[in-house]
Amino acid sequence: MRLAAVVLALSLAASAAPGAGAADFRWRSFSEGYAEAQATGRPMLVDVYTDWCGWCKRMDRDVYTKPEVRAALAAWFVPIKLNAESPEAARFEGRAFTARTLAQHFGVSGYPTTLFLRSSGAPITRVPGYVPAERFALILRYIGEDHIGRGVKWDAFERAAQAKGAPR
Repeated sequence: MRLAAVVLALSLAASAAPGAGAADFRWRSFSEGYAEAQATGRPMLVDVYTDWCGWCKRMDRDVYTKPEVRAALAAWFVPIKLNAESPEAARFEGRAFTARTLAQHFGVSGYPTTLFLRSSGAPITRVPGYVPAERFALILRYIGEDHIGRGVKWDAFERAAQAKGAPR
């Protein structure tokens, strides 16, 4: 039964994003990802984490490794990792930051936090904390297909997805 759910999720991700797949997925630094987002017009997903954060490690292990999540990221987003305690240089809106000060600029105070930003850098939304893979994939679809931009409320989107058999 679980295998059937994985196969269904993979086929949904593949049909939603022709030509994109888990093999196309790779993390970028903030500066690299921001430049790519501006060049392509694709929104950014910024995984804000710390090295000591157990829930961040669990997101990496249990969520970001799932083929359906990787396929959705590759199809719709520029995926960026941002270590909120790193002195690594980052450029945003023509200003120099460190990864630490950039996380502060975005108001991140808990880890993990997933930021969704337009290609311009304007915020779309943020998702604090650990999110199970099935729910995270649904969030990616909600934002990636721009339901949020069209004013569709999350509750209505989630109900419609559940009615079509999407996992909670």
